[in-house]
Amino acid sequence: MRKVVAAAFVSLDGVMQAPGGPQEDTTGGFKYGGWLVPYSDERIREFIDGMFSTPFDLLLGHTTYEIFAAYWPFIGDESPIAARFNRVTKYVATSSPEPLTWAKSIALSGDVAAEVARLKQGAGPRLLTQGSGRLLQTLMAHDLIDEFRILTFPLMLGRGKRLFRDGIQPGALKLTETAISTTGVVMSVYERAGEIRTGSFGPDSPSEAEIARRERMKRQG
Repeated sequence: MRKVVAAAFVSLDGVMQAPGGPQEDTTGGFKYGGWLVPYSDERIREFIDGMFSTPFDLLLGHTTYEIFAAYWPFIGDESPIAARFNRVTKYVATSSPEPLTWAKSIALSGDVAAEVARLKQGAGPRLLTQGSGRLLQTLMAHDLIDEFRILTFPLMLGRGKRLFRDGIQPGALKLTETAISTTGVVMSVYERAGEIRTGSFGPDSPSEAEIARRERMKRQG
C-alpha cells in the first residue's frame, strides 16, 4: 500500500499561498508571494533534501501543477530537485480538458478522492504532495493523508489560502521528527495516530456556577 505524504510551507497563522515568489499565486489580491525566501538556510535545504531522498511520485493539484510545469522542466537536470521532479510520475487532480504537457503527467479527473484511494492500494513509491491547497482539502476530508511534513515559518500573513480549513476529518497526530532552522523555521513530521482522545481537568462534581455556565452555553447554541 502506498502512503500519501503532504508537504507544506505555512506561516504561523496557517497560510500556504505563494511561498516561492511574488507571481506564484496572486489569487484574492495576495501580495506577499515569496515570503519563505528570506528564511532559507542550510538546515531547511537538508530537511527538503531528506524529503526527496526516498522514492516518490508527485500528487498535485492543477494550480500547483501549472506552476511547476512552467518552471522545473526548464531548469535542467543539473538541479537535483529538477532532475527528480522531471523523472517521477506526476498525478494531477484536474477538471481541465487541456493536455498535461510535462512529461510523465497523468490526469486524475472525476472523483479525485476515489482515484487517490485507488492509487494508495496499488504498488509504487510514496505519493508526495507539494502545495496543492484545494487537493489537500479533499484528501483530508476523506482521511487519505498518512503523513504531514510541515515547515512553519515565523511570520503572520493575515489572509490567503490556508492549509487547515473547515471540513477535514478529525484525528490525532504523532510527532515523529522535528528540527529548527537558524532562521526560526520549525520543521516537523507528523503521522496519523488514530482517533482523538479527550479528558477533563475539571472536578467530578461541578459547582453551581459551572452548571449555570453550561446551561447558558446550551441556550447560546
